[in-house]
Amino acid sequence: MTTNILILCTHNSARSVLAEGMLNHWARRFGKDVHAFSAGSSPSGRINPCALAALEAAGVDTTGYRSKSWDEFAAPGAPTMRVVITVCDSAAAETCPFWPGSPIRVHWGYADPSNAPEAEKGIAFEKTRQAISDRMMRLLELPFDSLSDADLERALGKIGRE
Repeated sequence: MTTNILILCTHNSARSVLAEGMLNHWARRFGKDVHAFSAGSSPSGRINPCALAALEAAGVDTTGYRSKSWDEFAAPGAPTMRVVITVCDSAAAETCPFWPGSPIRVHWGYADPSNAPEAEKGIAFEKTRQAISDRMMRLLELPFDSLSDADLERALGKIGRE
């Protein structure tokens, strides 16, 4: 059974998009039945071009990527999430909608690479992509089918602290 994971950041323009892209990339590459989605509480309506460039440089196909609202994933017919990961502090502090299936919620914070000085943005996005990529590879090592929700929550929390 596919493990669906929703990754949230307020504007769904950078960090959550990097995480969605890297998790789906590694899941396909390693043959894992995991599917990532990303969304935001106040989507910007556009994805930061530096996020797309960092993903494309890493070999990730970004066709069809868009900035979207988390409301899409609380609506009837939306995929049922097992895990919701927030990647920015403001999204972690917000009251989320009711998610069908009552998914596990964890926070893995990253500094916003969009705030880097213009001359350093490319490097900041690449460093953030690498940090996210490392955690996503570790996430994919987890035996989702055999872990209880409590054990999965502990394992995800540990990944987020390391």
